[in-house]
Amino acid sequence: MPSESDPLLQEPIDMTQYPTMFDPSSLVRKGFCPVHNNSGHGVARPTHSLYYEQHGTGSKRVVLINGLNTNSFGWDFQVRSLAPVCSVLVFDNRGVGYSGYPTGRYTTSGMAEDILVLLEHIGWTAARQLHVVGVSLGGMIAQELALRISDRIASLTLCVTTPGGMPWQNLPPFQGIKSLTTLLFIKEPADKVPTVLNMLYPSSWLDEPAADDDRQRSNREVQTELYLRRVLLSPKQRLPGHVSQLLAALTHHVPPAPLRRLSTTIPKIVILCGDQDHLVDVRHSRALKACMPEAEFVQWKDTGHGIHSQRRREFHELLVRVFDEAGGDAGL
Repeated sequence: MPSESDPLLQEPIDMTQYPTMFDPSSLVRKGFCPVHNNSGHGVARPTHSLYYEQHGTGSKRVVLINGLNTNSFGWDFQVRSLAPVCSVLVFDNRGVGYSGYPTGRYTTSGMAEDILVLLEHIGWTAARQLHVVGVSLGGMIAQELALRISDRIASLTLCVTTPGGMPWQNLPPFQGIKSLTTLLFIKEPADKVPTVLNMLYPSSWLDEPAADDDRQRSNREVQTELYLRRVLLSPKQRLPGHVSQLLAALTHHVPPAPLRRLSTTIPKIVILCGDQDHLVDVRHSRALKACMPEAEFVQWKDTGHGIHSQRRREFHELLVRVFDEAGGDAGL
């Protein structure tokens, strides 16, 4: 059954109670998608809901899957950049943001099944229609999603992620473990900022002047403001969601053979990583490439785990190129 705070229990749902960071001028629809669990006796019972937004109406349909313990608002720049020419779907994974907290174990395969339900809910079901982009845990979920609907995916972009393995093989580097553990014991968002930023970005980049900033701030100052704005707009993540998503990441594993099949099935696959990642070591991206020889491998220098926000313009340009090279619909 859904938790008491789950929007599934609100009738009717007042969407004005769910503020967003995204530009309302590009919004096509937003809401909650109910996710059901079949009891095995022919009765489908709601377990939780997924909060989602669609921006833009372009022919290319883009699915952005966010990472560990982060909500959809982290995609703000990419949504603003892609919405004029694409249809962009963003959502909160189970256990974070406005989405529900189902009971039981979280797995990347279960979280992929959530997305399947959401895609059915909004009617994105055609062949070679989807451009799937996953970052970190989102990249793990994207692999599981692709295994289920490879015929519906035109391109797959796997960023700072891993094919997984045994739990001890999925552990972050020491600095990442230290940072994640520290964050568990810090309550106030403002106090979390230094740990979060040093975990996601190279310190040298944080101290550089921010590009295109009229106030001539450093990247550290800009990212601090963005982080606090996201936190203030979002409900505080509860501990069960934090721990459950972390366990989903630690237990993720897609063996080489299924990845090899994806490599020969999906028209365009890109594996993207940085060289200063404190959460997912670059060796995991190389392991993905070894299993997916047809995939394009891209590594950016002086880049951390927060790759789509640190290199946001380069990231956008890469996505535009990938979507175009995948073919299957009108160009951007």
